[in-house]
Amino acid sequence: MGWRQGEKSPGQKLVLAILIGLLLAIPLFSVWALVYDRQSQSEVAQGSITEGWGGPQAISGPVLAIPYSYTRNETRVEDGQRITTAREVEGELLLSPEILELDLQLAPERRARSIYEAVVYEAGAEGIARFAFPPDLDRYKVDPDSLRLDDAELRFGLSDPKGIGADPQVAVNGVAQRLQPGGGSKGGSGFFAFVDASSLRDGVIVAEFAFDFRGSASVGLVPTAGRTQFGLASSWPHPSFIGGFIPDEREISGEGFSATYRIGNLALGKSLVSLDSQPGTPTIDRSGGRVMTAEPMALVDLIEPVDLYSRVNRATKYGFLHIGFTFLALLMFDVIGGRRIWGVAYLLVGAALVLFFVLLLAFAEVIGFAPAYLIASAAIAALVTAYCAAILKSWRRALAVGGLLALLYAALYILLGLEEYALLIGSLMIFAALAAVMYATRNLDWGRAGDAAEQNA
Repeated sequence: MGWRQGEKSPGQKLVLAILIGLLLAIPLFSVWALVYDRQSQSEVAQGSITEGWGGPQAISGPVLAIPYSYTRNETRVEDGQRITTAREVEGELLLSPEILELDLQLAPERRARSIYEAVVYEAGAEGIARFAFPPDLDRYKVDPDSLRLDDAELRFGLSDPKGIGADPQVAVNGVAQRLQPGGGSKGGSGFFAFVDASSLRDGVIVAEFAFDFRGSASVGLVPTAGRTQFGLASSWPHPSFIGGFIPDEREISGEGFSATYRIGNLALGKSLVSLDSQPGTPTIDRSGGRVMTAEPMALVDLIEPVDLYSRVNRATKYGFLHIGFTFLALLMFDVIGGRRIWGVAYLLVGAALVLFFVLLLAFAEVIGFAPAYLIASAAIAALVTAYCAAILKSWRRALAVGGLLALLYAALYILLGLEEYALLIGSLMIFAALAAVMYATRNLDWGRAGDAAEQNA
């Protein structure tokens, strides 16, 4: 750019500053893309950390699966005649417990690879489930005599079975059971046991169980019982209670958290008996890093208190404010203070402001967000101040620009911690800046070319 700014009118200088600011949108959008790219790399690295350990976990069951047979009439047309035949069909009655009590203890830890970290945990589950036939079993049109109770299966579901511990224990009516891999003889994820459920004819079945498993990021329960009491405790101080249910009681402190869920069958919206399909089998959504299931679930995320990528991304969205405020300060020194500023100077100062977000991201991945923010903001403020001292021919004016930048960085840091009031505070800042510019330029002839000092006279 080979022109002198002082040879143009204040209005032309304003238009030039705006155009350069819009030009800087290109590298600013590139920074956003860089943040998302680094976040994706972080998720891949976290996935590799937890790959051999265990992913997000959700427990389902126990469910008692009872095979039975029934007659199905099938009609077909042959030679114009309708022919009906009876065929013996195998079915499966799935019985959820009347009462389920489950206690879960989580022992979390951080695991790192290079500059990336993942939160993993070891969990111990203990519980008791009580099964009984509902009094309205007849409405399911299942002949009780066709139920093969001695071939029943007691099924436990776990979303990532490679995290199951070495020695799970299950006892039915006080008798220890031999466990099999899989969510049942028909497949699935988890483990099961072949049991003799004959005692259901005249009474109940009580299943006691205890097993350990490993996982990462989140843990949940898919409730299916008539009455579920789910207790959860951990030393992790930053839980996020999400999913279809929230705890009835919870305590959170710096030492960890505890929560208790009490969930009734009416809240689930389904019967304790179902036919031929396993309800609530959880699956892992690898893209979101969270367990997903078609059934409502009580889910707890072991979140990081500071997600540096989301904070850097939010900070970058305020990049236009930084550029705008700084360009306004330079423009005021130009059109009012009489200091001629080349268009290239706006471009270099804007590039430094964009570089702040790259430095913030690079340092935050290594030393954390807060110290990275301090280093990046101090470096850019010092750089811009030193450059402005040269182009404005005055350290006093340069320090004013540097002070403005320091205030902007301080305000931005506060905004990042005040999500609910960020819009309000940001809009008030813009209002204050606009009012100041309007007051300072109230007597300025924006269309008159010449020296700024003369224009302001």
